[in-house]
Formats: sequence, structure tokens, C-alpha cells
Amino acid sequence: MKKFMLLLLFCHVVSPVLHSMKYFYTASSQVPNFPEFVEVGLVDDVQMVHYDSNTQRMVPKQDWMEKVTGYLPNYWDRETQRCQSEQPVFKVNIDTLKKRFNQTGGVHIVQVMYGCEWDDETGATNGFRQYGYDGEDFIAFDLMTKTWIAPTPQAVISKNKLDRETGQNEYWKNYLTQECIDWLKKYLGYGRSTLLRTESPSVSLLQKTPSSPVTCHASGFYPNKIMLFWRRDGEELHEDVDHGEILHNHDGTFQKSVDLDVSSVKPEDWGRYSCVFQLSGVNEDIVTKLDPKVIKTNWGRTEIKRDGAPDSPSEFPTRVVVGVVVGLLALVVICIAGFIFWKKRNNGFQKANTSDGSDGSASSVEAAPLK
Repeated sequence: MKKFMLLLLFCHVVSPVLHSMKYFYTASSQVPNFPEFVEVGLVDDVQMVHYDSNTQRMVPKQDWMEKVTGYLPNYWDRETQRCQSEQPVFKVNIDTLKKRFNQTGGVHIVQVMYGCEWDDETGATNGFRQYGYDGEDFIAFDLMTKTWIAPTPQAVISKNKLDRETGQNEYWKNYLTQECIDWLKKYLGYGRSTLLRTESPSVSLLQKTPSSPVTCHASGFYPNKIMLFWRRDGEELHEDVDHGEILHNHDGTFQKSVDLDVSSVKPEDWGRYSCVFQLSGVNEDIVTKLDPKVIKTNWGRTEIKRDGAPDSPSEFPTRVVVGVVVGLLALVVICIAGFIFWKKRNNGFQKANTSDGSDGSASSVEAAPLK
């Protein structure tokens, strides 16, 4: 089976006031136990809608999304019909790209990601729309020029056709910079009590063996606009530090860890190090000193909770296992929901040679009737 990589586009350094709305379409062939077509929508990385070819129904994933039906009668029926009409188009997309890449059978995946971002402090906005194929960039829309970027020769046919569709490109420029932002603000208003809440985490220091890195693990925070880092003498460390990704917890909160290599740290210098957690909307940082007495290990177990009190020693094995299981479950849920991300955002695309010598035949990749 052809391998593909799941890349979670979360970074430990994020804007404290940046909101986003994103839609992801995933069409697949010969992927066991996975729907052939999936659409999900998110606001601030919280899933709000879901559709797949097995259920054949667009459904809300948050209670506050039910408010949409009050403003837009038959909204869910219309969205369901739209998704059902898109399924065969994406199926053709896969067949088209298999021919482009001289492929036959096997696992293949076409993806579309589009949406917008809004900084509620500065008012700055950004939009993006791009396609991926088998985990790699295929083509992306350039908002500034209202043209398409083809990072691979196989996408040049699509680029040439899309660049000629000036009316459609103007529509996408307007949607991504205006209409999408308007909907994002509406959804933030609908889900204010959920999306704009703040929850502080429990922070633990973990170490597998005396020679292993010390992991600073924060779990239970919301939103995921955070910074988690190690510092020495008050200065942030960048060397000997390994940042983990932000993962979902089963209750809708998030977890993240950052490792510190202490192999070269002298015992008398441990007090110079600390782990710092910063949460958007909360002025007070959670600072955890690098102290052997508070590190949870297989030979000595304590935990620093948000109130500063040590936790029960017996909880270490359970919480570590639960954390691993939650992380694995999150990956499964992410996969099923269609979050099979590819490598770059649209501003990272590199153009391919546009003189491909093709016959100019149309591609169905761009034919998907995305809203």
C-alpha cells in the first residue's frame, strides 16, 4: 500500500488573536475502512460540520451550529445535496490525476483546503485555496495576482485553464477576503461561549529514564493559541529542545509537550531552567522549574498541577498511557475527518515550468464546485 504522511499544521508559536475558518475535502481510492469522500469544516480548529460518503449527510458537530438553521431554512438539506453532487467530481479528479502521473491502481488521495484567517485586533485578513495529491502540493490560488501556482509539471495544464477563468478567480478573491471573513465572524458569535473561552492546563514534567530528555507536558488547555517553551536564566531556549505538536483531547481541549535534552546540564545548573506555558487571553504564565523533585518518572512520581499542588504518585502510569492513547485516537479521528494535510501553505508553493508541451486538455481537478 502506498504510504502517505499525516502532517498536522500546528505551530507552537501562534498569533494570540488570530481566528480561522477552514474547509477540507478528501477524496480517496482503495483506502480500507475510510470513506471515499469526506468534507469537514472548522472554526478556530474546532470541527463544526461533517459529511462523508458513507452517511451521505451533512451534519453539525457543535450545538451552536444549529443556530444556522434559524437564519437559513433547509440549510442542512442544501449542504447535503451539494456534497452529494461533489462526490462524483472528486472521483473523476482521482482518475484524471492518476493519468497525469502515469499511475494505475493503489491508494490515491485528492485533497482541497480553503478558508480564511482574521486578526480581531489588527483587522488583518488572509485567505487560501489549494489542492494536494497523494500528500504533495498540486496547485494553489494566489490571492494577490488572482492566478494559480503550479509546483509540479503535472499541474501546469490545470493552471493554464484556471488562469483563463478570470470571473471564477475574481469570485474566489472576493469570497476568501470578504464573504469567508463575514461567516467566520458569524460563527464566532454563534459559538462564543465555546470558541472564545479559556481553560488553563495541568503541567507535568516527565522523564522516562535518568538519561532521557525531560518532557514538559501541558494538557487540558483551550484555545490552542499557546506558547510552550523551555528557558534558561529567563531566556527562551532553541537548542537541545524538541517541540511536539498540539493534539486534541477527547473533551475538546488540547495537549502539547516540549522536550529538553538535559544530558549536558550539570546538576547544580538545573535550577536555571524552567518550562513556561502561555495561553492567549491569560496574562499570567504557568512556570514550572526544572526540579528533580517534581519530575514524574518510573522511580519517583509527582505532578505540578495548575494550583501548584503535587498530584498523587500513582497517577503517573495512567496519565502517560492515557496521553499516548488520546494522541493515537486523535490521529485516527483526524484521519477519518479528512485532515490529511500536505506540506505547505499556498505562499510556500514554488512554480513549475509552464511550457509543458501538453495538448491543453481540460482537467477535472478544478471542476469541483466548492462553495
